[in-house]
Amino acid sequence: MRRVAITGLGMISPIGTNVETSWRAALEGRSGVRRITSFNPDRLPTQIAAEVKDFALPPALAQKEIMRASRFIQFGAYATAEALADAGIADTDGDRTRFGCSIGVGIGSIQDIDGYGHQLREGGVKRVSPFFIPYTIANMAAGVSSTFFNLKGPNICTTTACTSGTHGVGEAWLYIRNHMADMMVCGGSEAPLCELSMAGFANMKALSRRNESPETASRPFDRTRDGFVLGEGAGILVLEELEHAKKRGARIYAEVVGYGMSGDAHHLTAPAPEGEGAQRSMRNAVTSAGIALDQVAYINAHGTSTYYNDLYETKAIQHVFGSHAHNLLISSTKGVTGHCLGAAGGVEAVFLAKALQEQIAPPTANLTEPDPECPLNYVPLQAQEAKIPYGISNSFGFGGTNGTLVFKQWTGS
Repeated sequence: MRRVAITGLGMISPIGTNVETSWRAALEGRSGVRRITSFNPDRLPTQIAAEVKDFALPPALAQKEIMRASRFIQFGAYATAEALADAGIADTDGDRTRFGCSIGVGIGSIQDIDGYGHQLREGGVKRVSPFFIPYTIANMAAGVSSTFFNLKGPNICTTTACTSGTHGVGEAWLYIRNHMADMMVCGGSEAPLCELSMAGFANMKALSRRNESPETASRPFDRTRDGFVLGEGAGILVLEELEHAKKRGARIYAEVVGYGMSGDAHHLTAPAPEGEGAQRSMRNAVTSAGIALDQVAYINAHGTSTYYNDLYETKAIQHVFGSHAHNLLISSTKGVTGHCLGAAGGVEAVFLAKALQEQIAPPTANLTEPDPECPLNYVPLQAQEAKIPYGISNSFGFGGTNGTLVFKQWTGS
């Protein structure tokens, strides 16, 4: 099987407009959660979210196909541009039929669905734009980026709820491993913030209602957590066949060595008891990597800041890793980014690559009162330097869909 390197990273997030600013904010535990500004949230029980701030398309992307596109498509293109530039890949480099795109999106443009629904009811059929469908469907983050950046290889969108971004990276890894591509742009993008989506999640009792203290609302594994905080953004990686990367002298962040998936077959939204599906996802990933469990040193947890997710992810880690679970560094960067849904796995895969490159585990922000039912080392409040030869990233989604990635520290061979 061919080996797969990570050679480029790109990000737009609630805590930064690129990888470096987002990563430094994550290391410092600086929250991006604030009162909602993109619409009036006064009618909602939850009035806070992790919005992307100061977003503007750079001149290179300020063309009508992207300027008129929906926000999640713009985020995907923006982060893809950074990742390709970071990898040192120009538009004309290489055999473009061997360069593909795999960007996961959980929802698509729910803002357009909501907005054009109102326009249809109030103004009639002619008020609905002919661009409504193309700029609403989830695969257009991959479709537009593929077209704009001339990526003619595999073009796919994984739409698997909150696991979409992780599955996007995992599928890209499989395509390169199995000779379907030499390079893949992959990850996740999402822009779900509108009154309709907030009302839906709030009525499920899924969202934190800590409106008076937005920065402390997302508190994974904390005893006082009261729900997740909705976020937005995109996290994109460039994966490349290792010899292809070496031949062109690419800088390598880390190596992707494993990928696992599973289905809970349990409930519409609730995770399986004891994290049974999450257990199988992690075991499958570590098995595919061909490593021992005790070689894993760090886990970027799904860690949503909801009671059952955090509890059952903890139990899943305990079941899978046994006594080694207490040696692991585990953190949820959702404490600062909120839950970016389909983008979460992409954002967190970027953070995992940086953690391996710099040999440091980012903290779990706002973890001031550890839940006694979650008794592992969740790297509370302060980043921890450590030897991290292997790290994993978990994502779990509604419908019982689970995904786990395994990355290896790059040591030059």
